[in-house]
Amino acid sequence: MIDVAIDRLMQRYEGNVPGASLLVLKDGKPLVRRGFGRADLEADIEAGPATNYRLASVSKQFTAAAILLLAQDGKLSIDDPLKRWLPSLPKVADGITVRHLLNHTSGVLDYEDLMAEPYDGQILDAGVLKLLEKQNALYFPPGSTYRYSNSGYALLALVVERASGTSFPDFLRSRIFEPLGMRDTHARIDAGPAIPHRAFGYSEIDGRWQRTDQSSTSAVLGDGGIYSSIDDLARWDAALYDDRLLSDASRALAFSHQSKVEGEEGVSYYGFGWRIAGDRQWHSGESIGFRNALVRWPKQRLTVILLSNRNEPTPYKTVLEIGALFQTP
Repeated sequence: MIDVAIDRLMQRYEGNVPGASLLVLKDGKPLVRRGFGRADLEADIEAGPATNYRLASVSKQFTAAAILLLAQDGKLSIDDPLKRWLPSLPKVADGITVRHLLNHTSGVLDYEDLMAEPYDGQILDAGVLKLLEKQNALYFPPGSTYRYSNSGYALLALVVERASGTSFPDFLRSRIFEPLGMRDTHARIDAGPAIPHRAFGYSEIDGRWQRTDQSSTSAVLGDGGIYSSIDDLARWDAALYDDRLLSDASRALAFSHQSKVEGEEGVSYYGFGWRIAGDRQWHSGESIGFRNALVRWPKQRLTVILLSNRNEPTPYKTVLEIGALFQTP
């Protein structure tokens, strides 16, 4: 019966259409590990468990983990003033700390709204900093309220580089991906390694699927530039149950109620790179041509991950429906 229910829920991804990869983990074991549809329509390549998708904002949990690792190393404190690491920011940023960026309470302006239209090429994390250097304004005083911020996580990637003395992609690879055996996971840069088994993003335009794989913001790494697969994310999920990567104290910080969230569906609090709602820890990711969701129910040792290379539908509710099939009363 569960197989029938999953087939029904995933039917829209089947066939010669942009597809998805689905993973259900229970007690560390994959109960469902399947691909649907196509990773590449033009080359007729099917999606599978090894297909790598642009994670979009699911990337934020890795950016936050990088900061926590540097805090464990004693290289920085999460309560450091942001301008210790990025002194070129204007005076209005004097009160912002690293913690404010992690939990979306910094008040920094959205870089997407500051970019020229049309933007020439792709903006990078360093380009986000350049835009914000010219803006002596915030949405609100730091720490006073919550507002989801891609700008904040782009700045965190730069903090990782300044504090570690290495590039953000290299830090992630050496400190997170390689130790966990996530060999096909990369923060994608044009000059970096090619993404193996890569899914390309699509949008339905005028009744047909058209490739929409990159936009002017797709090269920003800290807020959404990581590519990964359900197989590699299973390794990441396993590491969140013990101290092989992050200490007990660091994981407690990541999953704690760092800031109260109002007006966002399915979210009560934000941790560090994680949304919190009751017994759920989760994050979604949306960028041009990709829609993803990773939801954990740690008390039940249950995780459901759905990655897709299409502009719709948003998979969070589908993941909740699939998760309900495996939850125990």
